[in-house]
Amino acid sequence: MEANTRSTGRLPAAFLTPGSSSFMDFLSDHSPEILPGNRSLPPMQGAIEAPHGTTIVAASFPGGVVLAGDRRATMGNMIAQRDIEKVFPADEYSAVGIAGTAGLAVEMVKLFQLELEHFEKVEGATLSLEGKANRLSTMIRSNLAMAMQGLAVVPLFAGYDVDREKGRIFSYDVTGGRSEEHGYAATGSGSVFARGSMKKLFRDDLTEEQTLTLVVQALYDAADDDSATGGPDVARRIYPIVTVITDEGFRKLNDTESAEIARAILERRLEQPDGPRAALL
Repeated sequence: MEANTRSTGRLPAAFLTPGSSSFMDFLSDHSPEILPGNRSLPPMQGAIEAPHGTTIVAASFPGGVVLAGDRRATMGNMIAQRDIEKVFPADEYSAVGIAGTAGLAVEMVKLFQLELEHFEKVEGATLSLEGKANRLSTMIRSNLAMAMQGLAVVPLFAGYDVDREKGRIFSYDVTGGRSEEHGYAATGSGSVFARGSMKKLFRDDLTEEQTLTLVVQALYDAADDDSATGGPDVARRIYPIVTVITDEGFRKLNDTESAEIARAILERRLEQPDGPRAALL
């Protein structure tokens, strides 16, 4: 087939008329070796040292959802990168935040973006938000062999459900198990501290602006107790990646907007280092 393709300069018919709306199934049929979960690793001893993304948080509000992440990647006890981006648009109305092995996670996100685009082109319609969450679950499950060797990817998926007219959040485990979170969620090494912060500050009636502040406060609290999570770096002008998804689609806050929220929080923390207090009753 390859020789014939070279001589004619044309792609095989199967490439021009895919029989499946799943891009992953198409790759499995024609080039299974390039799928992340099908790659074989050389034998090795001990833990694999690879850059890891850390903390991702999400919170919903009436009219949408906010997804944000810190900027630090670690490799063991070292800071591998200070300005990594961990939140990506999946399509117009959804986004993925990555935690785990950074290289594999970014590759999985790109494959997920192609999967959704492929489905839309073949079927002439977009997947429901539930369908997108299920597709991502399948992709994570296909990476299980890698996860068992220490190269796990555990994303957070959020989007605006155009059918239900509200923001929704989905979390995953390394086996691809999917759970819908209500109100707020976090994943990564600092997730315990971020979730605890949001648990005390979250309300169902928060505005979009308040929710933006909430997730940055949560990331600050995570960085305060988890060495793998990076807080706002004023000296280097590195601030959290913050995104909003509403009925108008996906929007990423620019550096000026992120800096404004982070600096306001930092100023308040000079007076109250542990952050805002929740009422006892």
